[in-house]
Amino acid sequence: MKPENLTELNDQELLQKIKGMKNNKIIDAAAVGFTIGIVVFSAVKNGFTFFTFFPLILTYLIVRNSKNNKILEQELQKELDSRNLK
Repeated sequence: MKPENLTELNDQELLQKIKGMKNNKIIDAAAVGFTIGIVVFSAVKNGFTFFTFFPLILTYLIVRNSKNNKILEQELQKELDSRNLK
């Protein structure tokens, strides 16, 4: 995501960004669940191989990105609170 100065965004853009962040949380959770399901299925079906654990790499990347998004969401929430928006 391209870094932006949150104070330069208008109220409507801030509200859209926070809504988009909530949607990203849902997508991230579904992706993590899907990749863990793939790992479990692969382990049961084929045993433990490299390709069994490969989806866990994707899971790690998703979780790491989610932590960055959480920090951005906190900054957005602070800006919304300073403008008295909901």
